Amino acid sequence: RAGTDNLHRILRAAKDFGVKVVTIYAFSTENWNRPRPEVMALMRILEQVIDEELEELHSNGVRIRHIGRSEGLSKRLVEKIRYAQDYTSANQDLVLNVAFNYGGRADVVDAVRQMIRDGVPADQVDEETISRYLSTGGLPDPDMIIRTGGDMRLSNFLIWQAAYSEFYSTRVFWPDFGRKELYQALLAYQQRERRFGGLPQTPA
Repeated sequence: RAGTDNLHRILRAAKDFGVKVVTIYAFSTENWNRPRPEVMALMRILEQVIDEELEELHSNGVRIRHIGRSEGLSKRLVEKIRYAQDYTSANQDLVLNVAFNYGGRADVVDAVRQMIRDGVPADQVDEETISRYLSTGGLPDPDMIIRTGGDMRLSNFLIWQAAYSEFYSTRVFWPDFGRKELYQALLAYQQRERRFGGLPQTPA
């Protein structure tokens, strides 16, 4: 709950800093292995966030997108997620991807399955096609992945999309990750040289 309470603070700071797309990892496909009471509590929290925060997010120009699977979620929760997406679909100030029941590998598997269902010929399958079929289709790949809590792993998060993202880890836990910490992360990003597999640039 403390993590969801922090969301508005981060989104306000992101808008101020010119960030256009934010993706938060709320519930992974592996989180189903946690104790059932904890899983059910997380489901209720997402419902509460939609009920209590949707209007303010909408008024601030935030477009909400759910990335992840609907299977396993209650019908009521799925309906609320769809309503939130439809209600904010015209907003353009900031896109908020909520990765709920999401896994990077599952995202790729689901994309391949849909391509097969759509009859995409094998010789037309390339990186652009796969990217288009992912749950983040139509959005740019993330420039930076921020990992709070000091861990140094992606934990199955946007593994295709993060191929050339800059990685930033902080020991600060998500509920305490605020405007100052986001600013520090962006400063660190500005000092990186993104080569996308190429050689370092040398002065002319």
